[in-house]
Amino acid sequence: MIQIIDYGAGNIKSVQNALKKLGIESKIISSVEELRTDCKTIFPGVGAAGNAMSELEKRGFAQTIPQIQAPFLGICLGMQLLMESSEENETECLGIIKGKVRKFQNKPPTLIKIPQIGWNKVSTKSAEPLFKDIPDQSYFYFVNSYYVSPDSDQVSTQIGETAYGINFASAINKENFYGVQFHPEKSGEIGLKLLNNFCKLC
Repeated sequence: MIQIIDYGAGNIKSVQNALKKLGIESKIISSVEELRTDCKTIFPGVGAAGNAMSELEKRGFAQTIPQIQAPFLGICLGMQLLMESSEENETECLGIIKGKVRKFQNKPPTLIKIPQIGWNKVSTKSAEPLFKDIPDQSYFYFVNSYYVSPDSDQVSTQIGETAYGINFASAINKENFYGVQFHPEKSGEIGLKLLNNFCKLC
């Protein structure tokens, strides 16, 4: 069973529907009392970092999430909140992975639209179990104005990279914590494959 964290502003139903297509049972939890630290967890996030962290702290999730021992997947903002801090609202995040969340810059020589909305390629490490049987340079669906920038001593945490004005970390992993900047639940069959891979992690 997969638990999906609901803090009041996530893509909850989309993720649950994707898991249902895979035949995987899930449960939406909205309080820390329901959270099992030994159970696989998906944390979908949308909205602003400051508001999200405020809600996580209010509900007790901010203190408990770092203690989770089973595989954990943060999606979009849920991935960004794994970092130490974010430029968005100058927010202190969960601090599970060293590094900062930075805003895309639309300036010469590379002009880009912010936010990034749409399909983009992800370059992956071939041995990474989250991307098992997913071809390198596969397309996933993104909606983001900010990106994760791990500290230099955390380079090994980057398991996926995407180009959008710059090359940025679009998938990360540290121990049992995984994060993807794209939305697998909106990325068709490839996205379903990634979710299935996550659910099969030990």
